Amino acid sequence: MNQEIALTLIVIGITLIAFIREWAAPDVLALTILCLLVALGLIDMDNMAKVFSNEAPLTIAALFVIGGALEKSGAVNQIGRLLERRVNGGVRTSIFAFTMVATFFSAWMNNTAIVAILMPVVLGFARSKNIAASKLLIPLSYSSILGGCCTLIGTSTNLLVNGSLRDMGLEPMSMFELTPIGVPLAIAGVAYMVILGPKLLPSRSSITGSLEIDLRVVPLHHLLISDGSELIGHKLLDTPLGSKDAGIHVLEIRRRGTRLMLPLSEVTVEKNDRFLVALHRRKGGATKAQELFVKIGAQELSTVDGIVSELVIPTESSLVGKTLAAADFRQRYNCVVLAVHRNGLNITSSMANIALDHGDTLLVITAVNNLTSLKETRDFVLTDTPDSKTENEASNPECQKSIKISWAILIGVILVVSITDFLSRMNLGIPDIPIHYASVVGALCLLWLKILTPREAYASIDWQVLLMLYGLLGLGMAMQNSGTALWLAERLVDMTRHHVSPELLPYVMLWVIYLFTLLLTEVLSNNATAVMLVPIVVGLANELGVDFRPFIITITIAASCAFALPMGYQTHMMVYGPGGYKFSDYLRIGIPLNILIWVMTSLLVPLIWNF
Repeated sequence: MNQEIALTLIVIGITLIAFIREWAAPDVLALTILCLLVALGLIDMDNMAKVFSNEAPLTIAALFVIGGALEKSGAVNQIGRLLERRVNGGVRTSIFAFTMVATFFSAWMNNTAIVAILMPVVLGFARSKNIAASKLLIPLSYSSILGGCCTLIGTSTNLLVNGSLRDMGLEPMSMFELTPIGVPLAIAGVAYMVILGPKLLPSRSSITGSLEIDLRVVPLHHLLISDGSELIGHKLLDTPLGSKDAGIHVLEIRRRGTRLMLPLSEVTVEKNDRFLVALHRRKGGATKAQELFVKIGAQELSTVDGIVSELVIPTESSLVGKTLAAADFRQRYNCVVLAVHRNGLNITSSMANIALDHGDTLLVITAVNNLTSLKETRDFVLTDTPDSKTENEASNPECQKSIKISWAILIGVILVVSITDFLSRMNLGIPDIPIHYASVVGALCLLWLKILTPREAYASIDWQVLLMLYGLLGLGMAMQNSGTALWLAERLVDMTRHHVSPELLPYVMLWVIYLFTLLLTEVLSNNATAVMLVPIVVGLANELGVDFRPFIITITIAASCAFALPMGYQTHMMVYGPGGYKFSDYLRIGIPLNILIWVMTSLLVPLIWNF
């Protein structure tokens, strides 16, 4: 082991610890690691720019835009609403219907977006059919992952592995190279969830159910503080309007036509102040509206529809690490938080000073027409569908046109890449059009046809993912250039060679590599795992004297298929709170599925891709 290998191993160790302990946001960590590698001389400063020439992040960005067009048009939501009307309400039938939809769409769109789109539909369906949402949400998350394994564009991991192959001068994957393994795995996974899911999944309420929220629809009252009101001149929290014990929640205060952006503790009531209030209390018993208004000398101007809803905080939310007080939550989002759900517990007191984390679920009161604004902030995954895309609007000719154009462009990108790849292999003189070029052209077509505005296109891109990928690509480059990948591969083969015959060694190593990748993915970013292992398994194949392809396919599948821990994949954290899940629920249903996919992949890959 030379000095460069030792330094690279130290950096790998730091990377693993940093991601597991979440020292900072994933993109910050990845870019910091890239700069550290340059500072240590493991990557030349001149070569640092080569990291940003990798086409994988560019492809992912363009596909985010295409997926954003499909999301905006309501294509996926329309299918979900159709299922909501047609499915009879049996648990197994419901699991089958929603997992099939999630599996299909996740093969072509980002699976995180698919879960975000379908989760409100699933929750609404579960409420209408009196099914525990916990029976449906984990299958939704799992099936979105399995669908992503069916095509090259199914997940960012697939594209990142493909980009790493190009950087190493190796033959990249074709659009449907993963399909022969991805489809059987998806079928087996869906069958497992349909057959065993009803028994293994808990029947547990969401935060709304566990707090016994009887009425989700709440009228919000616009009040005008009349001349002579007893509230004038008093601190708001010292008046009846500040009594949360009576179920009174102030969402907004307007003074002289302008919203008052102050904490409630600093507000002194003045004449002609306008309040937007909700009267809501768990298990009922809130103050009667008209009695309160007469008592405080307030005039009711109007009412709007309000809702008790759940907001899930995703990884990229700007609220992560902030408290409700520091974020000015009520003023910024026009919501009042009733409870915070975290790790199976509902927190209903002293919430203002709790630092929020990704995966937290907030139970809030807000206006129904505010849901669209909440969605546009991208700080939440909504569990109720905004009214901005009603079924009537979704069926109008303009919306249908957007849906058809969005699908046509996605299908066109897939066909162009697939057909030109096939024809170029036949030496007909037709150039192979790479996925990054085709997807960028597709995204530009959406902009020229005004299906998306430039601002909407930029908003649809998950920039955190892209920056993280660029940083991680540098780690893969350092492992290859320093010889660390080859050194690790040699050590791995040497440890196994003495216990296995030469004929069986590639097969045994395939099983070992899958298991090692899976264990890393359960606690680490799936993209980080894939990038680190690509150069290692290529070196392993060279050491064994076999083709590298089976090992590349194996780590591509294993780096996505982590089901046993809620932190194993972002979609697991998205459904964690709304499903009312506990840590042990993922272990109970996820470990058997991990084993099933592990065994099937290790058996099928050598049959499809020969050593």
